[in-house]
Amino acid sequence: MTTAHGGFRGWAADRTGHLTRLRFTSLRLRLVVVFGLVALTAAVSASGIAYWLNREAVLTRTQGAVLRDFQQEMQNRAGALPAHPEQDELQHTAGQMANSSQRFSVLLVATGTDGRTVYGNSGGLSGFSLDDVPQSLRTAVNKQQPLTGGNKSPYHLYWQRVVDHGTPYLVAGTRVIGGGPTGYLRKSLEPEAKDLNSLAWSLGIATGLALIGAALLAQAAATTVLKPVHRLGVAARRLGEGRLDTRLRVSGTDELADLSRTFNNAAEALEKRVADMAARDEASRRFVADMSHELRTPLTAITAVTEVLEEELEAETGSMDPMIEPAVRLVVSETRRLNDLVENLMEVTRFDAGTARLVLDDVDVADQITACIDARAWLDAVELDAARGIHARLDPRRLDVILANLIGNALKHGGSPVRVSVRAERVERAGAPGAETGDGGDGDGGEESVVIAVRDHGPGIPEDVLPHVFDRFYKASASRPRSEGSGLGLSIAQENAHIHGGAITAANCPEGGAVFTLRLPRDASDLAEQPAERAGAGRTTGQEDAR
Repeated sequence: MTTAHGGFRGWAADRTGHLTRLRFTSLRLRLVVVFGLVALTAAVSASGIAYWLNREAVLTRTQGAVLRDFQQEMQNRAGALPAHPEQDELQHTAGQMANSSQRFSVLLVATGTDGRTVYGNSGGLSGFSLDDVPQSLRTAVNKQQPLTGGNKSPYHLYWQRVVDHGTPYLVAGTRVIGGGPTGYLRKSLEPEAKDLNSLAWSLGIATGLALIGAALLAQAAATTVLKPVHRLGVAARRLGEGRLDTRLRVSGTDELADLSRTFNNAAEALEKRVADMAARDEASRRFVADMSHELRTPLTAITAVTEVLEEELEAETGSMDPMIEPAVRLVVSETRRLNDLVENLMEVTRFDAGTARLVLDDVDVADQITACIDARAWLDAVELDAARGIHARLDPRRLDVILANLIGNALKHGGSPVRVSVRAERVERAGAPGAETGDGGDGDGGEESVVIAVRDHGPGIPEDVLPHVFDRFYKASASRPRSEGSGLGLSIAQENAHIHGGAITAANCPEGGAVFTLRLPRDASDLAEQPAERAGAGRTTGQEDAR
């Protein structure tokens, strides 16, 4: 079942990939659509014009031939009839007229000798009748026109196209000049209609083929045009992934070739700039590391001297001159501060160089926090809310550094009481349902972590300072450029959290005071052999400079 399910998901993912490539915002699809619309418009326009011209030509040719033949028959045969013919004469003449080369039906209407209207039909009683002639055409035929210089005849030949039961017909009529019968003809245009329908089908097929050809041409053109663009997109992604040696092959002299050259020039300039920055960064880190190492030797001697001076200050013999005692105390304090700064700088250079490593051990988090507080004599100033039994596989020394910085800064710059709370939390991985917490909660796909919150009851951290509390050497106030700390405490704490795969966040509590939240995985074994990541390098500071 698992295999089948995986196969379906793979098929669905593949189909999704194809649909993504053909999304409506795709340039390829838009090119095909535009080419198709242009081809369709051109083909339809050309086919429509061709059909209209051929239709008019066919109908005009057929109509002209029929009307000329009919008019000639009316002059020759109908004009030979008496003014008041008999029905048999009309019937015979209509039959003769219908046998002309154009083969049309004829209806003759005249006034008999007794004054009644008589009809002569070429098709017999069931043939062409007066009811088949439109009333408007009959009115026009029987209307006498005034004779003028431009009009020599009182009656004219009129015609009209009609459709009867789906069959097109040509109907025409005229009167014999000088008195005589009125004649009407009806000619079926079905052969011409069939020819025009065949022409329309041919033009439709040609339009469809033109549309398909345009789509294929658009696809070929899109492939030709978009292939360099696709290569450019792939190269840009590789460049964004850090492969700065990515270059495009340039061929031709068109705009896409110019774009490729511009990309190559930009990539080359970026590679050179990054290489220069990396060299300067490496030189800077090496300088700080070398400087820190070089300072350790004289600092060791100075520290030894200051320890002797400090013993003299604490001695009850009073051998220290009261005039120089403040200076000696300042030297002792600043020497201790300088020694801490050098140690912190060396720790920072280890993170920047990627040489920091974890030394893991199974620790009880509550015991570790208690040991950190007890070692610094903070038991009376800190409230601990941590149940024993929450174990984690972490680096005890680095955890102690983090706790010392967070708790020490809260005691120094926050307000009492300082409260430290610990809880275990389970966070679902991406794609797993939910992301809820709980002490060692169950659930597949979850990651267990330890959350340590250090809260004080001081004035809190200004909102404009919060984004910078982890910046190195950040000074929240220009009037206080110095502080007792090195300005790197929270930086080192954040880096130690990162090397564990965790993080520290800072915020202000609604009830007042600041809270720093440390999240660490309960098992950092996967990161023990990896170098310290530089995700937080260059953006941390000591909290003592943030308030």
